[in-house]
Amino acid sequence: MARKSQVPSAYYGEPRKFDPTFRGPVYNRGCTDVLCCVLFIIVILGYIALGTVAWIHGDPRKVIYPTDSTGQFCGQKGTPNAKKAILFYFNILKCASPAVMINLQCPTTQMCVSKCPDRFATYKDMQSHYRLNKSHWDYYKQFCKPGFNNPQKSVTQVLRDEDCPSMIVPSRPFLQRCFPDFITRNGTLTVANKTAFKDALDTARSVTELRDAANGITSIHEAKEVGMKIVEDYASCWYWIVIGLVIALVISLIFILLLRFTAGFLLWFIIIAVILLVAYGIWHCYWEFTVLRKTPGADVTISDIGFQTDLHVYLQLSQTWLVFMVTLGLTEVSIILILIFLRKRVRIAIALLREGSRAISYIMSALFYPIITFVLLAVCIAYWAMTALFLASSGDAVYKVTSVHPNCKYANQTCNPESFNRTNITKHCPGAQCLFAFYGGESLYHRYIFILQLCNLLVFLWLVNFTIALGQCTIAGAFASYYWARRKPADIPSCPVFSSFSRAIRYHTGSLAFGSLILAVVQLIRIILEYLDHKLKGAHNVFARFLLCCLKCCFWCLERFIRFMNRNAYIMIAIYGKNFCTSAREAFYLLMRNVVRVAVLDKVTDFLLFLGKLLIAGSVGVIAFLLFTRKIPIIQEEVPVLNYYCVPLLTVILGSYLIAHSFFSVYAMCVDTMFLCFSLDLEENDGSAARPFYTTSSLRKILRRPRGKTAHRGNKQPLSCCIQ
Repeated sequence: MARKSQVPSAYYGEPRKFDPTFRGPVYNRGCTDVLCCVLFIIVILGYIALGTVAWIHGDPRKVIYPTDSTGQFCGQKGTPNAKKAILFYFNILKCASPAVMINLQCPTTQMCVSKCPDRFATYKDMQSHYRLNKSHWDYYKQFCKPGFNNPQKSVTQVLRDEDCPSMIVPSRPFLQRCFPDFITRNGTLTVANKTAFKDALDTARSVTELRDAANGITSIHEAKEVGMKIVEDYASCWYWIVIGLVIALVISLIFILLLRFTAGFLLWFIIIAVILLVAYGIWHCYWEFTVLRKTPGADVTISDIGFQTDLHVYLQLSQTWLVFMVTLGLTEVSIILILIFLRKRVRIAIALLREGSRAISYIMSALFYPIITFVLLAVCIAYWAMTALFLASSGDAVYKVTSVHPNCKYANQTCNPESFNRTNITKHCPGAQCLFAFYGGESLYHRYIFILQLCNLLVFLWLVNFTIALGQCTIAGAFASYYWARRKPADIPSCPVFSSFSRAIRYHTGSLAFGSLILAVVQLIRIILEYLDHKLKGAHNVFARFLLCCLKCCFWCLERFIRFMNRNAYIMIAIYGKNFCTSAREAFYLLMRNVVRVAVLDKVTDFLLFLGKLLIAGSVGVIAFLLFTRKIPIIQEEVPVLNYYCVPLLTVILGSYLIAHSFFSVYAMCVDTMFLCFSLDLEENDGSAARPFYTTSSLRKILRRPRGKTAHRGNKQPLSCCIQ
């Protein structure tokens, strides 16, 4: 009857054939996926070549510093603009948005100046005052083209030749560019206390026209003020942030060490502590909500006040604390329901973690391998960022003909500013100028800059995933050597992490690169879909938005599945030393034969580790909160007064979580490897004297596998049948 209830073996894959010579992980192995390894090396060499070419052609100053209409950098040393670090726009009303100005695409003359104008003035007003006081011209001409010194020139000719701006408005520098100095007074937008002004042709203009020309400048300016205050907070309390991260590091190490001896007690302590911590958060939010509900003016909604630079304003609203309370309440209910319905699985997961802690106690060096991963990832990110920056700044200055006449046939054509005055363009199009447009070129390299940026992104994703895969395979190989050691710890290699790292690099670079490439391609497609979704936000094509949403969902699920399969494939590679496809297939069949592993290990175990990370981050976060709000009397005077204490507080919490995650990720990989090794052990051995189990009696007791029952015969049942 039991055999009839089994799922057909074809669904799970055929059982592994018994190998009487199998004695654990294969040490005498050969290179796998050589073709992919060669391709990976070629791509790395090509990536270095791409970075070199980008470094030769690129100039980050083109992105960092503004450029005037002649293609000169503002503020560049050794040039006439050395003391002129700010870009000034002759007619800012021609600029459609801040994005146009930042990208140097505003269709007006741009000139480097030493300071922005601080008053309203027009060229016509200057001429009328010049007859009485020449100081007006002395001030106005600093915003005219260098060398122009003819205040008597008519307004129409000046505007035609763009010798001077038609008007100047009070401005202040932002992003090294002069933007109108908007100030809101009593709900009215003003510039220098004015709501209207006149241009050079005596046409009445409104301040709202300036706002429309520089749409979003007000919010950007407010964001700049917030950013400056945040930088000040970081500068004044950075050492306290470092102390908080060090505390998180120490607590994480203590947790790992205590798990070796008190795994059951400590994990239940973590569960109860997280429940109590969230419960306290709910109570505190409820208390704040009830107090503010009785406070006049605190019933304003968050949407009514909009974005505010003073973040403390939101904490004075009852709705803010209501949102916090509901969020924490849902979190509390979710944790309790998981514990109620999966209480048996939680006990099994705790036992597995206890067994994993025993393995980590013998291979403590594995806890510090994430440092190597962090360094390699930092190198990848830095190289990608620099290459992207140099690619973005590649190209020569491109100049185009700009004419005030719409029918000029030469308009928008490329030109050479040195020989422009000797051409016939100015005769056919009076007032036409040869102005700087952008950086680019017509060569093959410049035409494919966008393709090169995509290649840069793809190789970056490939290298990042390869670095993570290398770490997973290294950790898996180290703990596999522990599991398959007959006498523990005598048969464990002297340097298991280094030995596993050497095997992964020497024999399995191609396999790791293969799995990483598949994941990188899927991630690149997801990034492209996100980009298309961002571009279609304003579109009214409902079907296109729906199709794009479905594709994003499908590729998100595909990425999660590939991550899961790659992780287990790398474990099989670390054990058997086979190629990626074979390892992935065997890992898939092994998981299907032990399908309960998904519930026990990947869900419950990860949930327990997540609670541990949450407790560490939350504990350090509470200490940091009391510290930054100056509620610890002993060191109250030592803590600086902050503008926004929530920013360094979030930094400490996030950093503590990442530190705890780096340690617990080794723990999770250890448990995954131990479980797969256990499943293989049961399929290869039967517990007899000829084929004894490699697993410990405690681990066998956890999963309740009877001793002496053969696992490699045709009537083999999945391991899931053994877990109650």
